[in-house]
Amino acid sequence: MPSLPSLTRLALCASLALAPLAAAQAQTDTVKIGFIVKKPEQAWFINEQQAATDAGEELGFQVVRLGGEDGQEVLSAIDNLYAQGAQGFVICPPDVRLGPAIMNRAEQYGMKVITVDDQFVTSSGEPMEGVPHLGMSGTRIGMQVGEAIAAEMQARGWNMDEVAALRITNNELPTAVERTDGATQALLAAGFPEANIFDAPQQSTDTSGAFSAASPVLSQRGGFEHWVIYALNEESVLGGVRATEQYGLAPDNVIGVGINGSGAAFAEFSRSNPTGFHGTVAVSSTMHGRQTAEDLYRWIAEDEQPPANTETTGTLMTRDNWQDVREELGL
Repeated sequence: MPSLPSLTRLALCASLALAPLAAAQAQTDTVKIGFIVKKPEQAWFINEQQAATDAGEELGFQVVRLGGEDGQEVLSAIDNLYAQGAQGFVICPPDVRLGPAIMNRAEQYGMKVITVDDQFVTSSGEPMEGVPHLGMSGTRIGMQVGEAIAAEMQARGWNMDEVAALRITNNELPTAVERTDGATQALLAAGFPEANIFDAPQQSTDTSGAFSAASPVLSQRGGFEHWVIYALNEESVLGGVRATEQYGLAPDNVIGVGINGSGAAFAEFSRSNPTGFHGTVAVSSTMHGRQTAEDLYRWIAEDEQPPANTETTGTLMTRDNWQDVREELGL
């Protein structure tokens, strides 16, 4: 019969042998997901990732927040998540054409994927099937922008034939094309002359990129006193507005309407003196972050398949109502 010290040693060895199994079981029991965004410094994505984290704290899953500003960073982020034991991730890709490569890496690791905001496309440019997506209805939200601009021109008594439109474009991003095309469609329907719409192709979808794109267009088309500005997001519209300020246009002669409803718009509305930034079609980034994180968690933990494609619309937020809209949408 083993002595007491021998039994103690056996028990200790057994517990040490079982410890890795217990740790592995604990890791399996805890759902961990990633949330990868293309511009982690932008207010929209900060809110989105924070909402996902808050949902995880409430429901009992972990969220790893990562940035992926190009294809290599995204693949490195996926490797990072796999090393940490994540079972899936939500992603807003830096380039929607990376979808096949991202899904190939995810499938190698057995990870589930949901796209948010921007949807993966195939090599032929068609939306990828089989990857759940939550995003905005780009065309409809763009139309809301155009309708808001047309209404404000009418309120100011502007003659549309004497107004120029600065359309800040990014034709590499399908979501951007949908939004600017939707705004253009609404403006034309309101009677705006197509010949007065001028494109400003941007290299990056931020304020500085839009400023650089807008400045030469304003210089080339100096015969117009009144300008309207639209783009894929409010940061880009703000870049256009900053360009009109540098060019010497008075705020009363500019109507810029963006899309999102984030800190950039809040800061503009909080300024003591109004600018040419009239408003933004606000969408709840908080809802986008929370909903996709919850959907992915339930897909992993409960095998509950997320909706294939969910599209949201927005609410016009202006200097007059921005605080009420912000509270209503939970921004």
